[in-house]
Formats: sequence, C-alpha cells, structure tokens
Amino acid sequence: MGLFNFVRDIGKKVFGSEEEAPLALENFINADNPGLDNMKITVEDGEATLTGEASSASALEKAVLMIGNVLGIADVNATSVVIKDGSQVGQDDEFYVIQKGDTLWKIAEQTYGNGSKYTKIVEVNLEVIKNADLIFPGQKIRIPKNI
Repeated sequence: MGLFNFVRDIGKKVFGSEEEAPLALENFINADNPGLDNMKITVEDGEATLTGEASSASALEKAVLMIGNVLGIADVNATSVVIKDGSQVGQDDEFYVIQKGDTLWKIAEQTYGNGSKYTKIVEVNLEVIKNADLIFPGQKIRIPKNI
C-alpha cells in the first residue's frame, strides 16, 4: 500500500499541533482498532506515515481512511505496513471521495442500482462513518465491490 492523498483542511479534529499528532492519531486508531499491531505513526508537514502490522488489507484500508479523514492530514504513507494474511489492498473494495450533494443512498444507487444497499457501505466504514447522515464532501470511504 502506497501513498494516499486526502483533503488536509477537512475532517474530524483529533489534534491541535503537529507535535501532538502522532500520539493523538494512535489513540484515535486504538479507540476503534480495525486490526493493527505494533502501530507507530509519525507526522511531518501533513503527511502521516504508518508502520506496523495489519491483520488484513481491509484492516489497513480502514486505518488509512481513519487517519486520512482527520483534519490536518493531507497524505498517508503505509508502504511499511506488513499485511499478515497476505491479502491485497483494493482487492475487495474501491475508494470513493464524497462529493457535494452525495448521500450514501445515492452512492449505493449509482454503484449497485439499489439505494437500500447503503447499509453495506456503512458496514465496511464503521470506523469512518459514525453516523450515516453525517458524511461530508472530500471524505474518503470504502465501497465494497461484491455485496
């Protein structure tokens, strides 16, 4: 998994200064840890670098999205994370950037032809979407390919 780009000036505020960012982001990830071990995060000029081990590609994708959707983070570099089960990033899911006017229903309708399948989108993004009615333009989420 390489470098992922995000919108730096949107998202949840988790830290005040870049010096506080590594510990704040680690605590943020650990609150809903999707399957990371031996995690370490550094932040420099808005780029978060994540190291450690992920139980699966899905766990790594979730962690990257959790970090990247934080106010003040422009990029997430996860090239040094080891995926323990050998799965590949992007194998089961695609990434989607929320646009102005989007709803999860509308995204599900466009993706699957059925808006009621938005619950699957919420299900794979529980760490990023805490409330299905509170998504915002620029937010990145995962869209399951096979549901």
